[in-house]
Amino acid sequence: MAYELRSARFLAADILSRALQPGDTAIDATMGNGHDTLFLCRLVGETGRVYAFDVQAAAVENTRKRLLDAGVLSRAALYCLGHERMAENVRGPVSAAVFNLGWLPGGDHAVTTRWETTKKAVESALRLLGPLGVLVICAYPGHPEGDRERAALTEFLSALPPQQYNVLHHRFLNAGPGAPECFVAQKQKG
Repeated sequence: MAYELRSARFLAADILSRALQPGDTAIDATMGNGHDTLFLCRLVGETGRVYAFDVQAAAVENTRKRLLDAGVLSRAALYCLGHERMAENVRGPVSAAVFNLGWLPGGDHAVTTRWETTKKAVESALRLLGPLGVLVICAYPGHPEGDRERAALTEFLSALPPQQYNVLHHRFLNAGPGAPECFVAQKQKG
């Protein structure tokens, strides 16, 4: 089968599937409707753990139902909290943390991630990563807060010391304004 360049989300899933093994710990910083939480639960297996966060009760309930239906609810801890509070609830090291910035698909577009809290969450996720752990962030520009968040994220991640992190920014140059972008930061071995 030929390799096909696809979306930022496809790249994120590919990286996570390579980074996570059964027994690992992972974070879904923006659980939304639970698609990434379910994906992570399957990757970490029966002996792994996924910590998932969202500020909207509907997101937590949607995710709980999705995981229950898939038979993997016992692998996850679901929190109706902002992702900026992850360090209060997760002990490292973690092998992967994933963020999908923006709003809950099908939800109120006025409720969106904001750089002030995202920055705190990204800083926490970076501290929680173990050696070779990955932070994967899909950013969705195309609305004012999304544009601001992507620009601030680009500046923040560009300043990470290369002795500690390798950082990748993936975007389709011909996709037009507002196309999702993927950022990946991997913690160095030591």
